[in-house]
Amino acid sequence: MAFSDILYDITDSVATVTINRPAKLNSVTADTLREIETALHMAGNDPEVGVVVLTGAGDKAFCTGADVSWQREGKMGTTGPDVFAPPYMMFLRCPKPVIARVNGYAIGGGNHFAYFCDLTIAADHAVFGQSEPRVAFPQSGATLGYLARLIGHKRAREMWMMGRKYDARTMKDWGLVNEVVPLADLDAEVRKWCDELLAVAPTCLKLYKASFIEEFNDLLGQGDFLRRWIVPDDYRETEQREGTSAFLEKRRPDYAAFRRPSKKEDR
Repeated sequence: MAFSDILYDITDSVATVTINRPAKLNSVTADTLREIETALHMAGNDPEVGVVVLTGAGDKAFCTGADVSWQREGKMGTTGPDVFAPPYMMFLRCPKPVIARVNGYAIGGGNHFAYFCDLTIAADHAVFGQSEPRVAFPQSGATLGYLARLIGHKRAREMWMMGRKYDARTMKDWGLVNEVVPLADLDAEVRKWCDELLAVAPTCLKLYKASFIEEFNDLLGQGDFLRRWIVPDDYRETEQREGTSAFLEKRRPDYAAFRRPSKKEDR
């Protein structure tokens, strides 16, 4: 199948999905997400594939989340990507182990990708963090709740509420990354983990993955929380527009005018 935003390769039973937008730091559009979902579906149903690797083109970025220019124009949805299933579902639905090969910035949605993949191997220059609070892009449900279960509530709240950035070794200490190696050794390390997984009974891997997903299945029904309760009806034209405009104009956003109770909070 021909793709425009990703590369798809199968070598020695490993399918590699590469986000191929290096000029945009491998940020994603709705089209990119659909292509990733298609590739994961293909790999999950291909008997020749035992493991899937997700990565980004180049050595600067793994993925830096949503392309803010699309977000500003409303192409990613009113307050989120509501034209497709939540992106984390792509990784949950794939029955094969998915390894995140983090070769640089894993910010915003890129950080989500890294922590929803089954395993995460990072280069030592990789940087992780959430950009959403700084560009006024709300999230809720499993995206936040799953991180809290991985690294604990205090650290998850720090990451989401503060919008800070963290190095790869800190993320390994926190439990978000399995291994950190120099960039020159990243491919060999990922291949080593792939080979170990390929030596394991595939039915067992499928069952283990399904069991781990079942453990946080209670979070998956919370995807519409932000629309039902928190986000004001005019959010995209006010607070979100300020956040995305400030990002694109390379200035600090001014949210002072929006620190007021919303109509939904008054209910």
